[in-house]
Amino acid sequence: MINYHTVYTTCPYCGTGCGMLLEVMNGRLVGVLPCKTNSINQGKLCIKGWSAHEFVHSPERLKKPLLRKDGRLEEVEWDEALSFIASKLKAITQTHGPDSFAALSSAKCTNEENYLLQKFTRAVIGTNNIDHCARL
Repeated sequence: MINYHTVYTTCPYCGTGCGMLLEVMNGRLVGVLPCKTNSINQGKLCIKGWSAHEFVHSPERLKKPLLRKDGRLEEVEWDEALSFIASKLKAITQTHGPDSFAALSSAKCTNEENYLLQKFTRAVIGTNNIDHCARL
């Protein structure tokens, strides 16, 4: 028996917020449909939205963080990767000051993700060195 259903979500490719329905068949993502009731895209999708599902089952997709150990990239758990990043950011800002750090955000992120990056950059790192690719 075939088990088919759709899952409503927001397109991951830009901050516009287009609504889309992910087509799931037997537990596997197989396609995308535009959401006709979404007030933003009104039943339309750009080419990126139509192909938004294609990377999910790619054999080249990274599924775990990688850290370089002894010159080779090795899979590690998220806790180890995040601790490594935090320790490096702390060491850099302590040694060179917070203005040695800069962040560049992306139009592929949602407004909420862009807000979080600017908040992290300003409040945690302590610098105003943040920009966005749409402004360039």
